[in-house]
Amino acid sequence: MRAEIQNKVAEIEKSLTLLAQRMDYETAPHRLEEFNAMTEDPDLWNDPEKAQKLMRDRQILMDKVATYESMKQELSDNLELIELGEMEDDSEVVSDAESAIVALRDKAAQKELEALLDGEADSNDTFLEINAGAGGTESCDWAAMLARMYVRWAEAHGYKVELQSESAGDEAGIKSAAYKISGHNAYGWLKSESGVHRLVRISPYDSAAKRHTSFSSVWVYPVVDDNIEIEVNPADIRIDTYRSSGAGGQHVNTTDSAVRITHNPTGIVVTSSEKSQHQNRDIAMKALKSRLYQLELDRRNADINAAHEAKGDAGWGNQIRSYVLQPYQMVKDLRTGHETSDTKGVLDGDLDGFMAATLAMDVSGKSRAEAQGED
Repeated sequence: MRAEIQNKVAEIEKSLTLLAQRMDYETAPHRLEEFNAMTEDPDLWNDPEKAQKLMRDRQILMDKVATYESMKQELSDNLELIELGEMEDDSEVVSDAESAIVALRDKAAQKELEALLDGEADSNDTFLEINAGAGGTESCDWAAMLARMYVRWAEAHGYKVELQSESAGDEAGIKSAAYKISGHNAYGWLKSESGVHRLVRISPYDSAAKRHTSFSSVWVYPVVDDNIEIEVNPADIRIDTYRSSGAGGQHVNTTDSAVRITHNPTGIVVTSSEKSQHQNRDIAMKALKSRLYQLELDRRNADINAAHEAKGDAGWGNQIRSYVLQPYQMVKDLRTGHETSDTKGVLDGDLDGFMAATLAMDVSGKSRAEAQGED
């Protein structure tokens, strides 16, 4: 067998091992028996919500087991075909089996990534906020570039993107923007993007063509699932209305329809300025509950969510990723060491590599660079 294919086989086996560990494959048959026994309870549907959750959890486990066993069998079948083809000197059989193994490696890699998204809120929709740091027009322009990057990433993955609120920069770009991104695992993928993002480039706003460093912060938190109860004491919040400063045209508000809710105990402030005042109030309250839920998730898992708790000011010392456009081109994540010279691709939304590296680090507790250093 060619060395290249041997490497692919090793990668597939590594992915299969991770999948088995993540779903606790050894106990899966016993858990499925328990699920099946519970589904036969005649009183099950007396509590529809509980019944639906049970059926959903059962189906998820069944799908995981089926996927794992199918890929394991496919690997075994193609290894046997390669062995048979080599014995009979049939290059066509060998070539077809090798091609199947290459395709299986891609599938296994994708399933491995999906297996990392098993946090309590990973499957939820998400809110994403972007705020320009100090630096005036430069930072506002950088915030707008980040907004475009995330919208492109979301749309490329089939997610629905809704602008919740936006504050335009004085000369260019945006001071802030808030989006709701809807789709399966939206929060799970985007949660790794919380933190400060640093841009280095020749400023298009500097007639002397000097290099500038700009900062903007990104904060991601899950949309609260309908089954999660978050109580907000009316005495703890202040609701203000104001006139939205949109981009003009059809977005200009002629009444004080925008809504700002301040949660006094935590200092959390949420806004919505895209719809009627009644709708804005509802949207902002949902955003507040999501923020409060995020705080609870942070307390439960402080290590993974450290960026949310201590993201600090958008400036030096707090950045998670650097985007360097001059004098060379490089995007590097400072947590994982993952990097690429395809700056255009990243700014056009190609972020999967960075997200995958951070998800893997959350599971292993170390970056790829640290892991390689131990080898």
